[in-house]
Amino acid sequence: MDDYEFMTREEQMKKREEQVLESYRQDEDMMILVFTQWCVNNGFDAKDLYQRAYPDQVDNPRLEQGIRLTVPKEEAGDIPNDTLFGVLSVYGNEDLAFVISEALEDQEAARRRQNEE
Repeated sequence: MDDYEFMTREEQMKKREEQVLESYRQDEDMMILVFTQWCVNNGFDAKDLYQRAYPDQVDNPRLEQGIRLTVPKEEAGDIPNDTLFGVLSVYGNEDLAFVISEALEDQEAARRRQNEE
């Protein structure tokens, strides 16, 4: 028999809630990893973009972990911009998505200027 069967209804609900929260945290960590790897793949500094979007969150251990888990661009799979924006949207990171959009526009403008020279 499973220990779950011997728990009170309240204990079962609390355990279930903890499992849901842990699953959400793991999914959020995956979103952070998608963001940090996208930054590596596209030549952006993840910490800089994140701090522009969330200036009150100077130290973010989960962001630091995501940065540590990235691989060089050559070893990573492609992460389309639409995928990144979709993942950010699921977790309510519209501020970060806005900062990324601006950074992409700036990068494209710089590329055009360089091509014109």
